[in-house]
Amino acid sequence: MDKSFLVGLLIGGATLGSAAGIAAYKSGGEFEVSQQPLIAEVISATPIKESYTVSHQECWDEVVEVPVEQPQNPGYQDENKVTGTAIGAILGGIIGNQVGGGSGKKLATIAGAVAGGYAGRKVQEGMQQPDANAMPESKVEQRCKTANEQKERITGYQVSYKIGEETGEVVMKEKPGETLPVVNGKVVTETQPPQA
Repeated sequence: MDKSFLVGLLIGGATLGSAAGIAAYKSGGEFEVSQQPLIAEVISATPIKESYTVSHQECWDEVVEVPVEQPQNPGYQDENKVTGTAIGAILGGIIGNQVGGGSGKKLATIAGAVAGGYAGRKVQEGMQQPDANAMPESKVEQRCKTANEQKERITGYQVSYKIGEETGEVVMKEKPGETLPVVNGKVVTETQPPQA
């Protein structure tokens, strides 16, 4: 190898080292270290929460009683049951007239009319009163209502960090680890995509 080449390298290296040493020398005679921290220490990461409402249907089956409908009768308002008595007496008289002969026929007609009138009155009375023994019917109906449920989600993190003696805060989308990278004196808050 050529000696002049080696001598040139040594002189160049010494010059460069001297220049760096002079630049780092302070007026007080001490050397200044200009290296910046490469990481920040995470002090805390507090979740930032957001409330929201979720609506949904709640349905259930319910047994309901359906009252039995009473038939509406035209003679319903007849308090004296005249209609039932008259119709019963006429029918009873006709039937009684069919029984016997001579004067017995007359007695049978009168007895039939009296019995028919009484029977007609009782029939109308029964039709006008609601059926006390009628059992109410039941059926199953579905009931629904809209229910609202309050929920929370984390939208980010309020991160406190420390670089050397200085502290700061940043908002991050993801929860950080124990440290954060520092580039050019600033905390990197998002993951950088890998470089190809």
